[in-house]
Amino acid sequence: MLTELTQTVHTLKEWAVAINALETGKTIMLLRKGGIHEKNGRFQVAQEQVLLYPTYEHQQPSLLKAEYANLVQPVPSGWHPETVRIGSWAQITDILPISDEEIVKGLLPFHIWNDNFISDRLKWKPKQPIFILLLRAYKLPQVQEIPYNAEYGGCKSWIDITSPIQLQNSQPVLSNSDYRQIVEEIKVTGNR
Repeated sequence: MLTELTQTVHTLKEWAVAINALETGKTIMLLRKGGIHEKNGRFQVAQEQVLLYPTYEHQQPSLLKAEYANLVQPVPSGWHPETVRIGSWAQITDILPISDEEIVKGLLPFHIWNDNFISDRLKWKPKQPIFILLLRAYKLPQVQEIPYNAEYGGCKSWIDITSPIQLQNSQPVLSNSDYRQIVEEIKVTGNR
């Protein structure tokens, strides 16, 4: 049951190019295996309603489909900008653990990563599945710029920012029916 959040500090870190794809409705899917600093060394969903925190750490054009690779922009300060743009939040509606490479490859039309990335992720910690996260993204009524904090860095999926961001008057990126239709297509593909 979706509880109506009015503000949050909970964030999911993901490559900036992936956040952009969620915010523009080009995808509703993220693939996660977990960062080095994950609790117990395994990926877990800490919160289901999260701000989308764009990161530039490890973002590599060579791991993306061609139409997304050219969208990767270097950050002048290195791995992180001086301020972080928070323009959206998401409800994680579905979490699908998948270990079969053919099923994951069948999901290629639904995400931004290329075959090389998928193969690499499946080989890393091979006994652990890739987690398919389906996210219903919402655009904030006004983009927030927050100062970067060293505590936000590193290979971790989940962070809490220091000040809450208001969520009221956010608008869904996709309509309910469009979102549900894509979810069903992904689930049918994932169950083959």
